[in-house]
Amino acid sequence: MPAVAMSSAAGAAVEFEAKITFYVIICGIVAASGGLMFGYDIGISGGVTSMDDFLEKFFPEVYVRKHRAKEDNYCKYDNHTLQLFTSSLYLAALVSSFFASRMCTKLGRKPTMQAASLFFLVGVLLNAFAVNIEMLIIGRILLGIGVGFANQVHLVDRSSARSYYHKSYFILLLLQAVPLFLSEIAPVKTRGALNILFQLDVTIGILVANIVNYYMSKKHPWGWRAALGFAGAPACILCFGSLLITETPTSLIERQKLEQGRAMLEKIRGVNKVDAEFQELVRASEQARQVKNPFRNLMKRSSRPQLVIAIVMQVFQQFTGINAIMFYAPVLFQTMGFKNDSSLLSSLIVGALNVACTVVSVALVDRLGRRALLLEACSLSLAVVLLICLFISGFAWSWGPLGWLIPSETFPLETRTAGYAFAVSSNMLFTFIIAQAFLSMMCHMRAGIFFFFAAWIVLMGLFVVFLLPETKGVPIDEMTDRVWKKHWYWKRYMDRDQEPGHA
Repeated sequence: MPAVAMSSAAGAAVEFEAKITFYVIICGIVAASGGLMFGYDIGISGGVTSMDDFLEKFFPEVYVRKHRAKEDNYCKYDNHTLQLFTSSLYLAALVSSFFASRMCTKLGRKPTMQAASLFFLVGVLLNAFAVNIEMLIIGRILLGIGVGFANQVHLVDRSSARSYYHKSYFILLLLQAVPLFLSEIAPVKTRGALNILFQLDVTIGILVANIVNYYMSKKHPWGWRAALGFAGAPACILCFGSLLITETPTSLIERQKLEQGRAMLEKIRGVNKVDAEFQELVRASEQARQVKNPFRNLMKRSSRPQLVIAIVMQVFQQFTGINAIMFYAPVLFQTMGFKNDSSLLSSLIVGALNVACTVVSVALVDRLGRRALLLEACSLSLAVVLLICLFISGFAWSWGPLGWLIPSETFPLETRTAGYAFAVSSNMLFTFIIAQAFLSMMCHMRAGIFFFFAAWIVLMGLFVVFLLPETKGVPIDEMTDRVWKKHWYWKRYMDRDQEPGHA
């Protein structure tokens, strides 16, 4: 049975017919390797930094504290360079996205994904064969550039009227060319589930990294090299797989290749009746081309609700403490008294639970709505002090995927690129801060670090209750009229840019 996408052009509902074709499935598998790349790097660093062979070679002072020093367990891993090994990737991803965005617009998604895989492979080689800290850090920076390119241009889903195309894809990284590629080739009946699939790929990459860490920790003295080197596998899939796929219809239309764009639209939809959707793509591209300064439009009063929510969602996502656990789970479990093998096995269990609960989010996000899942997670996540796995469950089906979904669907056409840029930049910045600071914070705050994150979770819950409207089932083109203008607080910011004092 064909899938149907809803459009609200000119106030009337229009249906776009589409099928899930074999080509779409193949493209999805290839593009998903970008999520695996990113997830693997999230999960691998914590395991490697807990391996004795790695510490002895690059961080001997940490190795000594781990095994010989009679000091507090909380401070054994407090080392800024060790934290930089993890955090440098995210800073590099943030900076590289400025360049990747222009490449994605000028040359298309396909060459951008290929460039990402090449940066990634070079970074993997430097890490796997590193002989000093400099090679490790440079390798991580190149991995970050690969992530910035691979995840470039996740703009929005195409579930409502248009593909919401914009001329400049600025600063969009973490969920960006791969997710946009997935969004543009897929039928758009289930907006939330399709957007969350990329997050699912990330969690699978984390799980694979945990498995690799567990087994490679037993291979002395080269296990850490293999663990870092295996990151090249998804990069190879992305590189060679991208040779088999073509550009998305939206990318072709943006570059004025209209006939090719129409032919590709017919191919990926599996139907010949694509006139309405094709015209929507062309119209959206023309409208977006007329937007000369989306960042200036973003500063208008009417854009404030979406901008605030987009940025706050990213800050809150990081201050759940999730990446502190994902980055440093083995280290954290060792601090709690687990031996090396037990700590890595515990991380593996956490990773498996993360994958399973992200699947729950895919299944429920378009049924229960965004707010219900976010509020449930806030109540569950307060148990992090006692039950880390319960915390992972709450995050994986709520703040993890929805932190990306909600900003992608709330901005109007004229500010979507700029608005999502702010959202993703905020995420990368605070990911870097958490990765760089967590081990030092744990040393100084001890168990209080978890109460610190718990306090943020309480604040997050209040934010969702009072300031986050439900967007389930609302076409993106109708978001302003049906959501923002009816919200008890945000409605005061709508339709006031033309009033005196709001120009």
